[in-house]
Amino acid sequence: MEYVQPIRDKKALDTMKKILRSNNLRDYCLFVLGINSGLRISDLLTLKVSDVCDSKVRIKDRISIREKKTNKQKDFPIGETSRKALKEYLEHIDKDPDQALFTSRKGSGPITRQQAYRILNDAARSIGIKEKIGTHSLRKTFGYHAFQSGVDITRIQKLLNHSSPSVTLAYIGITQDELDDVYLNLNL
Repeated sequence: MEYVQPIRDKKALDTMKKILRSNNLRDYCLFVLGINSGLRISDLLTLKVSDVCDSKVRIKDRISIREKKTNKQKDFPIGETSRKALKEYLEHIDKDPDQALFTSRKGSGPITRQQAYRILNDAARSIGIKEKIGTHSLRKTFGYHAFQSGVDITRIQKLLNHSSPSVTLAYIGITQDELDDVYLNLNL
């Protein structure tokens, strides 16, 4: 398996959102929900309309799913950025509750993991990102930016279901240089 990186630059994230939004609202919504939820691509692609909408097609306050990899229940609130992306996207799709949220153009099922990879990689390359980017970059980006915004690493560890803080730090791409910066910049 290829090791991929989080998208560290917030300007690059914003530019990717613009590119994806202008090309396809489905791809934009997948990206926004992915970087704001920390869900694995396997869980994002199995979301149904009913996972994000109630019976009156209003966006729910929370997403509650059983994770495919761990078989653990995951329940989290839908943040404002994700809510806006979902609202815009849902205005343009079939709202059958049993329908895959991120449907393929070739049928009623979800897009494939490979298609999601191509979408993300093409968008990243189009804005000049040279690092290895893949579907797992969405989850890593969530963890990286949570850490950069000051969220305690043990909370991120719990959100990502990791065994230790050191695993989480390595996972989100915190480098030795970034850790060294703590020593160099603290100067108490």
